[in-house]
Amino acid sequence: MKQVKNILLVGVGGQGTILASKILSAGLIEAGYDVKMSEIHGMSQRGGNVSTQIRFGEKVYSPIIGKGEADLIVAFEKMEALRWIEYLKEGGKVVINDVEIPSVPIQLGKVEYPQGILEELSNKATTYIFKATEIAEKLGNPKTMNIVLLGALVKAIELPDIDWKKIIRDHVKPGYAQINEMAFQTGQSQV
Repeated sequence: MKQVKNILLVGVGGQGTILASKILSAGLIEAGYDVKMSEIHGMSQRGGNVSTQIRFGEKVYSPIIGKGEADLIVAFEKMEALRWIEYLKEGGKVVINDVEIPSVPIQLGKVEYPQGILEELSNKATTYIFKATEIAEKLGNPKTMNIVLLGALVKAIELPDIDWKKIIRDHVKPGYAQINEMAFQTGQSQV
């Protein structure tokens, strides 16, 4: 793949955004791509904004994705998708976890959670919307929501020829490998 692909993962601290990014990056490296990853943590370890930028291709010189350059945005929380949509390129795709995590200003009653987010995003891009948090809970472990979204990401950007089962097993504790593999497969079925 000569053309560099750009993936932006956005969420809230504690959702597993960085673990999903590390698994994705490891899979891409194992497949022979040059990969650059950059991560930004919000003000707090849990509850602050988290974004991860992953660029991959034959040769990548910078880990930073500019506005209008992301091929795919994966939002672990729907307001984060809206916050980052200007980074999506024309014809890009968005994978959204349909869940609301109120920010501190919303919790304090200073502002309201924005309405109509999913409709607005659907009008701007090819959008896959599903309740990844609920799916993970039904699988038996809500912490696998990030891997549900990873499965959807892999399907949306068409990266099937990587041994994702092995990559997942290499990055999660052995006792959690099977449920994470199920989460990944379930995520793929959402796209």
